[in-house]
Amino acid sequence: MDSTVIRMLISCGCPVSGVWADPLSLTGFAMRAEELGYHGLWAFQRLLAGDDQGLAPVYRSVLDPLLALTYAAARTTQIRLGVAVINLPYLSPTYLAKQAGTLDVLSGGRFDLGLGTGWSQVEFTATGSNPNPRGRRTEEYLRVLRTLFRGEHAAFDGELYTVPPSVMAPVPVQPGGPPILLGGTADIALRRAGRIAEGWVSSSRASLADIARGTQIVRRAAEEAGRDPAAIRIVVRGVVKAGLRADDVPLSGTWDQIRAGAQLYAEAGVTELFYDLNWDPFIGSPDADPRAAGERAEEILAALAPNG
Repeated sequence: MDSTVIRMLISCGCPVSGVWADPLSLTGFAMRAEELGYHGLWAFQRLLAGDDQGLAPVYRSVLDPLLALTYAAARTTQIRLGVAVINLPYLSPTYLAKQAGTLDVLSGGRFDLGLGTGWSQVEFTATGSNPNPRGRRTEEYLRVLRTLFRGEHAAFDGELYTVPPSVMAPVPVQPGGPPILLGGTADIALRRAGRIAEGWVSSSRASLADIARGTQIVRRAAEEAGRDPAAIRIVVRGVVKAGLRADDVPLSGTWDQIRAGAQLYAEAGVTELFYDLNWDPFIGSPDADPRAAGERAEEILAALAPNG
């Protein structure tokens, strides 16, 4: 497998969590990120915070990702829009195909669709869903999405999902529909991403070593499936700790230290790194100070701009 270092794109997280997830911050941040040359704007999904879950602040108050990205799309023209990730057991592939296709049309073909199988039992219960069997469910789900994205008269009769003979219109702007990336941390999930998806999107908890190892597994699986491993996208959520250096957090410390940390991800084979400020407790917590959160987000966004 070719070990050539692939150019890494720099993106950022969309204001969807906590105190800065308001209409003005969302559109203002999206336009500013586009102006500064960021490649993409990434959101994430969290439906509920269970009373007994003890979730981190970033998960306690979250906008719907597709609605937030649609809102951002209306005020931008170039920056790509992605979700990392939608938990596919929560809704039917037909419904998500309509949402994703609509966002792709309204954004002019700028949407990337990340999918996962979820981990919150509270959300599984509240949505009446079951992630299992994870592998077969994921593979069927992608087949339904791609069938409907074609816009032709089609039908699907699977073990888990059925679509009667029908057509979904309008078709997405991107041929074949928005690129689909898969999350997951288990080896079998990594291999699945390499086999059937356009790429892999990492967890916020993944270490640099986890990502380097996962990248190799994903690309090896792609190659074994007869696909070009260099064409597989590796998208990483970068948790930034600006101003506070931690040796086990590559994106921490001074601006120079954070940029040096970003380079480590590029050397590990990552194709796109997005600085997700939702994970900064001074920005993405519902208890943060709104004015201070906005000022801190603007400072970090400008300091780490790819064209800076």
